[in-house]
Amino acid sequence: MKQTTNAIVMIRPVAFRMNEQTAVNNYYQKVLDGLLPSTVNAKAQQEFDAFVEKLRAAGVDVTVVEDTLETDTPDSIFPNNWISFHESGDVALYPMFAENRRQERREDILDILEEKGFEINDIMDYTSAEEDGIFLEGTGSLLLDRANGKAYCALSPRADEELFIEFCEDFDYAPVIFEAFQTVDGERKLIYHTNVMMCIGETFAVICADSIDDKKERKMVLESLKADKKEIILITEDQVNNFAGNMLEVRGRNDEKYIVMSASAHQSLTEKQIKQLENHAKILSSSLDTIEACGGGSARCMMAEVFLPRS
Repeated sequence: MKQTTNAIVMIRPVAFRMNEQTAVNNYYQKVLDGLLPSTVNAKAQQEFDAFVEKLRAAGVDVTVVEDTLETDTPDSIFPNNWISFHESGDVALYPMFAENRRQERREDILDILEEKGFEINDIMDYTSAEEDGIFLEGTGSLLLDRANGKAYCALSPRADEELFIEFCEDFDYAPVIFEAFQTVDGERKLIYHTNVMMCIGETFAVICADSIDDKKERKMVLESLKADKKEIILITEDQVNNFAGNMLEVRGRNDEKYIVMSASAHQSLTEKQIKQLENHAKILSSSLDTIEACGGGSARCMMAEVFLPRS
């Protein structure tokens, strides 16, 4: 199994704003005072377009799908939470915590990919779990080490343990389960998505080990990564707040590897961390300040990787 792909899907926003339904447990979201919703969306579109341009310039195959105004989907820019695409030709659909995010799921995206020559065999639909208040938000909640057959999951209101184990059984992954925390107003609270504090590349892993408060769990996660010969690059909680955990390794032209992140993530890294990362791949960063502030997500959340076979 490949760990990285050249193909990604991105959703261009039409009504991006701070989603009040996700803010209850996404402590990275902020209200940008004095900005009209139309201004926030226009800024998000500018950031989105510049980001896509950089990815395409590097030779990444980006399928851009325009969001629709028919539904109230302020977070549609983060498709990796509701869908994932696998080498087996299977597609997984995930149960979402925020009710208005459930409307992001669109069948026409599968049609668009099939038109581009991707093959879809089966759809694994976990969305009925929403009726029971059980959630698992795609590759936000699940961090897949596809090459080594492991899935990492920081449990939270958006990542249910039993459903995660069911996913692992269906897709043949060994589960690595833990809890990760951040300090909010002096209190330790669960980090809402695993991919905020951790990233797994082919030969490296970026992780905020300090956010795993339980020492046994921390040791277990780090030993699991070391067992797969990943170089572990540790980041701080402050760097997590700048979305330095929210990276993704992709492939560009001639199979060149890129580690994609936001400008704020890049700026928060030390020279030593940048050197460590550059030993594995080139860094590609783009300014996503508005998207990060209002959406509470960053570069990795905006890219749904496509591993489907091509006909």
